[in-house]
Amino acid sequence: MDPDDIEELAVELQGKTVGGWGLVQLAAGTGFAAYVMWAGVLMPGFRRVPLKLQVPYVPSSAKQVENVMSLLKGRSGKMVDLGSGDGRIVLEAYKQGFRPAVGYELNPWLLRLSNYRAWRAGCYGKVFYQRQDLWKVNLSDCNNVSVFLAPSVLPLLETKLLAELPDEARVVTGRFPFPTWMPTTSVGEGINRSWAYDIKTVRQTRHNKPEGCPE
Repeated sequence: MDPDDIEELAVELQGKTVGGWGLVQLAAGTGFAAYVMWAGVLMPGFRRVPLKLQVPYVPSSAKQVENVMSLLKGRSGKMVDLGSGDGRIVLEAYKQGFRPAVGYELNPWLLRLSNYRAWRAGCYGKVFYQRQDLWKVNLSDCNNVSVFLAPSVLPLLETKLLAELPDEARVVTGRFPFPTWMPTTSVGEGINRSWAYDIKTVRQTRHNKPEGCPE
């Protein structure tokens, strides 16, 4: 299906009433369904978020989820996914022993989809998806953080994470690295690449940077 056909179907969907279960069935299907959800249904829900902080929903691939989990291997404690989308990273984190496993997502349709996926996996009520703005959440008790966000918001997120996370925290980004942080390690190639950052190391590097040295 070419892009023009996709756009036409998105417009058609936007003009119709789609029940919650019907939307879940759509979203559980293909990448095309995810695109239609964003263009026709989800995007209007972000109008109250400042434009520069808006991040479109793009579901993580199985390989991307695998890479994130590999960078958190051997760790434990609270795991949060900022902008958790359909909840697949949070769900996998729970399966691998992280407690609690929490996703912060502003859009109610994606939260419904996340809970559906958790129910289907037998984990409903064991993982937590909260309708909160990731920019307003206090992360001071989080030891493990995953981030799949647009590069335009990562500089602002660097500031928030440094101000709130404990030294022992590790942050994993997917698709795009932080612009000024030096990663501890990375895994994967191309769009599936993920980067891990240990907050204590990031703070030490910044503290030891000579005055006047650009970020």
